[in-house]
Amino acid sequence: MAWEPMLTRVDNYDDLWKQIDYSSLQIPKTFNIGSAIIDGRDPAARAITEVYGDRTSKDFSWADLTELSNRIANALLARGIKPGDIVMVINPQSLQTAAAFTAIWRMGAVVLPVSHLFGPEALDYRFDNSGARAVITFASHRDRVVEGIGDRDVELLVIGADADDQNSFETAIADAAPGFTAVETGADDGAFLIYTSGTTGNPKGALHLHRQVFGQMPPIEMCYDFLPQPGDVFWSVADWAWMAGIMCIMVPALLYGVPLVVDREDGFDPERSAWLMREHKVTLTLLPATALRGFRASSVEGGGFSLRATMSGGEPLGAELRGWAQEYFGGDINDAYGQTEMNAFFLHSSQVFPTKPGAAGRPAPGSKGMVVDDDFNPVINQTGRVVVWRHNPLVMAEYWRNPEGTREKFHGDWLISGDLGRMDEDGYVWFEMRDDDVINASGYRIGPTEIENCLCANESVALAAVIGVPDERRGEAPKAFVVLRSEVEARPELEQELRNHVRTRLAAHEVPREIVFVDDLPRTATGKIMRRALRGT
Repeated sequence: MAWEPMLTRVDNYDDLWKQIDYSSLQIPKTFNIGSAIIDGRDPAARAITEVYGDRTSKDFSWADLTELSNRIANALLARGIKPGDIVMVINPQSLQTAAAFTAIWRMGAVVLPVSHLFGPEALDYRFDNSGARAVITFASHRDRVVEGIGDRDVELLVIGADADDQNSFETAIADAAPGFTAVETGADDGAFLIYTSGTTGNPKGALHLHRQVFGQMPPIEMCYDFLPQPGDVFWSVADWAWMAGIMCIMVPALLYGVPLVVDREDGFDPERSAWLMREHKVTLTLLPATALRGFRASSVEGGGFSLRATMSGGEPLGAELRGWAQEYFGGDINDAYGQTEMNAFFLHSSQVFPTKPGAAGRPAPGSKGMVVDDDFNPVINQTGRVVVWRHNPLVMAEYWRNPEGTREKFHGDWLISGDLGRMDEDGYVWFEMRDDDVINASGYRIGPTEIENCLCANESVALAAVIGVPDERRGEAPKAFVVLRSEVEARPELEQELRNHVRTRLAAHEVPREIVFVDDLPRTATGKIMRRALRGT
């Protein structure tokens, strides 16, 4: 049976929130994400369109996707992979990646998506921590993957390897049967394991269950203006190795039967992305704040898009960037806040309730989120810890092989995000900083985000990151790292201009003591600025 939308369109938040009650929602005892994607589809309908480097493209039907999924499942079974085993997928966007996800789920195994940009050391850690039994990757990544595997007993399937190679994906698929009967999994069985970005300490593996989509899809429906609608087409630059790319793009597109455009060309190029969205009439996309800034800093003209809803994330959108994006792309811009542990928990849905630029949004339907003080008492309009109700299915089950980390992450019925923020009187959460990003200057607790947004509002600035540095008089003082727009040259007087820009818009204690002009900023694979990497510079 095909997946059905969970929400009915209404025009106010309260009525929408009441449509879901996770304390009484009857989630089927047996449920499988892969089967929900594959079952009941029109075999001839378009599932995926691949776009290649030369800008040609090829459509693949649901029959194509289903057969490839079946063959991958049978090939893994032939190599001894069984239900509950972990299978790593180190691939960019592609038909093979989507088929691998559904195959692994339908055989009862657990998907471990890993960025194809990772080097051997990062892969070694994930192989060691996860205990993955198999890996599927492209030939261009083979050497790094093999080095990461080391002497571990891991089955390797390489897409694009020579036909006589014992690890050839294509040969294994050709030898496998085209039919497959899915394993019956419980809704509470493990479905996917995703490692955090590792902005603080070693990355942790967040285990999510098959039931996750029952919590994830309501906020996705809201952000995408109650998908699916006739003529909808999905695409995003987001990597399918991370929660946003998987659960805000790939899975929703396939689960709701919306054609999914994938770009086989690596990297983000504003000109190519704009062409792709126009050429393939993309109506729904996820564009992180860093991508929006990339478009703004480019010479690519706006207009001519078919977008009706754009989801954003990675950081709250300020009024200036949001306004620019809506004019440039058209349609609605709905940003959401979440983590690997609980994706898109707070969100905007401009079709239902007013947007507050700079806010993370309001809790997803049927969910509870709040800001608490050090004694875990809810507080309004003051900075505290952001926590979310752990019984929404979209919240992770545990940190893999890390019981101590799991215990520290939860407090009773609440998941502790590790972020600081405030909740206003209307229930909107305003993200302020990570716990370890707080700058303590002259008795003030300063969050870097507000200073960064202020700097980025200056017409000379493309990107900014702010950290705290030791200061004999103030304890700490803000230090800013600034990437200028391509047409702007660094000059001595510009540093003072930017200080004055902050001074006149924020407060004297928030003015950066030092401003350093840099060519780029260190970021995680998900696009988040790694402030800790700047602290030693």
